[in-house]
Amino acid sequence: MNLQHNLIMIIIKNYDEFESHLGKELGVSGWHTITQDQINMFAEATIDHQWIHTDEARAAIESPFKSTIAHGYLTVSLLPYFWHQIADVQNLKMQINYSIENIRFAAAVPVNSRVRLIAKLDAIINLRGVTKATIGVTMEIEGEKKPAYSGAVVFLYHFESN
Repeated sequence: MNLQHNLIMIIIKNYDEFESHLGKELGVSGWHTITQDQINMFAEATIDHQWIHTDEARAAIESPFKSTIAHGYLTVSLLPYFWHQIADVQNLKMQINYSIENIRFAAAVPVNSRVRLIAKLDAIINLRGVTKATIGVTMEIEGEKKPAYSGAVVFLYHFESN
């Protein structure tokens, strides 16, 4: 089955189900359009008002992209939104965001671009009953060859039972 063309949510209820996906693509999220309003709200929340993100008139003239672009950290902050479209991890006591590793920004995301996330299970280990899952992530930009970024996120899952 080619998950890149189908929006199929994986349901994971325990460590063994999770581990069965090791080395495999877990899925692809739906598309999301990055709007200027979203960029501006992110700038407000993070106190990062660099003109390349928020000054549409100046960016149209001075930016190599001829428009504003999304903050790199805005695109990374969308990880939970996209992840929950790809996987429904059930039977949990708790989930902890453990780390973000080796994120490499390869391409700018111009305003009004559509982006989506591809996720792959790169590693999984049982740490005395706690599942540590390393998810390889790539954010695609519709119509572009280079991704916005690629890297990995690590989650700790405390399942109710295995």
